[in-house]
Amino acid sequence: MPGERLILRDMSEVGRFPGGAPPTRVELTIQQAGERKQEEGGCRRWFRKMCPCCCKRQNSTSYDVTDRVELVKPPTPILQPTKPKPENGETKEMEGNLSVCWMDLLSSKTGQNRLEHHTDLYHGDELIIRRGQTFQIEIELNRPFSADSDKLHLDLKTGPLPMVSKGTHVIIPLVDHLEDERWEAKIVQQNGNKIKLSVNSPANAVIGLYGVTVATTSQKDEVAATYKSSKNIVMLFNPWCEEDTVFLDDEEERKEYVLNDIGRIYYGTENQIGARTWNFGQFHEGILDACLFILEKSDMPPSGQADPVNVVRVISALINAQDDFGVLVGNWSGNYSDGVSPTAWSSSVEILKKYHSSNGTPVSYGQCWVFSGVTTTVLRCLGIPARSVTNFQSAHDTDVSLTTDVYLDENLEPIDYLNRDSVWNFHVWNECWMARADLPAGHGGWQAVDSTPQETSQGTFRCGPASVNAIRSGQVYLKHDTPFVFAEVNSDKIYWQRNLDGTFSQIYSEKKAVGHCISTKAVGSDERADITHLYKHPEGSEEERIAVELASRYGSKPDVYSAPNAEDVTVEVKVEGEGPRMGADAKLSILVKNLSSQPRRATLHSQVAVMYYTGVLKGTIKKDELPWVLPYQQYRNQLVDQAALLLTLSGKVSETQQVLANQTSFRLRTPDLVIMPLGEAVVGKEMAAKISFTNPLPRTLKGVVFRVEGLGLQRGHEVVVGDVGAHATVTLTEHFIPTQPGPRKLVASLDCKELTQVHGVADVVTSGFQDTEQSM
Repeated sequence: MPGERLILRDMSEVGRFPGGAPPTRVELTIQQAGERKQEEGGCRRWFRKMCPCCCKRQNSTSYDVTDRVELVKPPTPILQPTKPKPENGETKEMEGNLSVCWMDLLSSKTGQNRLEHHTDLYHGDELIIRRGQTFQIEIELNRPFSADSDKLHLDLKTGPLPMVSKGTHVIIPLVDHLEDERWEAKIVQQNGNKIKLSVNSPANAVIGLYGVTVATTSQKDEVAATYKSSKNIVMLFNPWCEEDTVFLDDEEERKEYVLNDIGRIYYGTENQIGARTWNFGQFHEGILDACLFILEKSDMPPSGQADPVNVVRVISALINAQDDFGVLVGNWSGNYSDGVSPTAWSSSVEILKKYHSSNGTPVSYGQCWVFSGVTTTVLRCLGIPARSVTNFQSAHDTDVSLTTDVYLDENLEPIDYLNRDSVWNFHVWNECWMARADLPAGHGGWQAVDSTPQETSQGTFRCGPASVNAIRSGQVYLKHDTPFVFAEVNSDKIYWQRNLDGTFSQIYSEKKAVGHCISTKAVGSDERADITHLYKHPEGSEEERIAVELASRYGSKPDVYSAPNAEDVTVEVKVEGEGPRMGADAKLSILVKNLSSQPRRATLHSQVAVMYYTGVLKGTIKKDELPWVLPYQQYRNQLVDQAALLLTLSGKVSETQQVLANQTSFRLRTPDLVIMPLGEAVVGKEMAAKISFTNPLPRTLKGVVFRVEGLGLQRGHEVVVGDVGAHATVTLTEHFIPTQPGPRKLVASLDCKELTQVHGVADVVTSGFQDTEQSM
């Protein structure tokens, strides 16, 4: 705006750095819980050989009792102390001992290991591999290896107390032929003192961070010489391996649900579906460390990290901070002054890096789409195929009745204090792909998992994984948390009226009230894919009714379904076009249809209330009879996040005493940010983008802040704009230097108290480094 100064806010305290400065890599550290067992020195070994009766060796412990070790940043390689020069007559024997001089894990991003394991996009110099697949390492010895007289094995250790019996201390022997489903190593190349090993891991190996040691012995040696690598191995799940539980048999889906670091998350209402671009950023610098930190922070023993069901359940709990100091604090109050508004986030990267760099201090604030976006990032980073899923008209069942209950008084007015169940305009959760050996056959595939804290599961705020196939068929007795997810997508809305004696009678059942337009990003494009059919049979079909009634038998109201009453009058609400816009009067069409051959006379009342997108009402702002229009002046000071409203219709047909009831949620549409790239996009060459926004309201927006980020384009930062007048236009030009080639997305969002859920995205296709000879 003319005469105003834009302020670029330093975001370094949350893992962002302005001006293109490189970030400080935050390494994962695990505190030692005990001192390392002291190694026997070279002098003592020599003295024990000379006089074994005077210097007996102490009994060694088994491999199952291992000292605690530090895994993340090992010290420089530890070489065995030099033995003292032996007495005459022993020189030939001692000089032949085998030891390791150097080890290379071949962890280069462009090397064979990372390329074959589909981990070349991760930052970091550790060896990042996937289980169930071979990898190579090189070792340089002090002399040529002799298969006849020398022995060599690898030691891999993970967790604070590695144990062979738990799969967290792995001893990898040398073999002549590699076999699947076991830890083994084979020499595939030998050149002088150097050998190259091909190492095989089983498809059920524990995922996580491993320290690597090589142990060597010669025929005459009694004590192994050891060499510890300066780098670690990071083991991930492997969707490319048929034996892995998370195997996904479609390359395009693997590219989408494991390798794609950008996605789309849907919001709004079923008639006004909005989409926003989300930077998952699972390969971004520091994100893998943050994900491993989350696993370490959980109470799950490292041995449990072999099972993706356990890992997903833990992630579902730790993404929210409700009861375990997890990643994100949920806030639906509308007051975010001491944190970041949930609508302002467009990326998981800043959230996870801030959580890790603060040693596990929860980040403020999140709502369902933020919880889902971060969950997608963590699962994809660990190798579990995952996607964000939005359910429109999503029920929240609070009493395990598997119905959504609405209580009315004698005059058909809602009884607010009893209406604990709610229907959210939309709710975003996740799906992850895996086999389910813990369930009957046929329940593998997509599993619903929800990190938004709504209800507890076994005492912790978490949800899933629940088989989507089980949800569809109403098999709510199968774990985990299937009843809750079933109610979200396929519960009936039951209306109860209070009698004079205080009891309640069921007066109406709305069978198509929840679970509409269940959406996720399509594979290979930015289009919306409707996956409602995965969660439920066609509405009203015999299969769908059977699933609902089967599920209800396991709920707290198993007798809710009785003979249906005659119903020949219907009422519905229609939203024209894209629906009402913010700043204008809201108009809806209410249609009452008589399906009988006889005339019908009905009385219909309407009430509209401001609603959080979760279905919780803030307060009534209009109560009237038809026709229905909501002037801007009546809602301008009442709206909360998402600009959502709930219209409740109730009435009765005079001739048949049929009760009419309908609840329709809608939102007031907000404008988009328009982003226009300027200039050619080339790695290493400065370019620009113009971001513009027009205030749709006849009032001033206070304290407007832009947040801009583009993976491979520029680091996330805030631009403080200040106040924007009524119907004024703001234009911001961003200058940046792309760092990665290929298709990228520049994402921006606007945040202020008066207007939320304003964002925009631009596609930027970046070519490789600029030809310096041509540019001179």
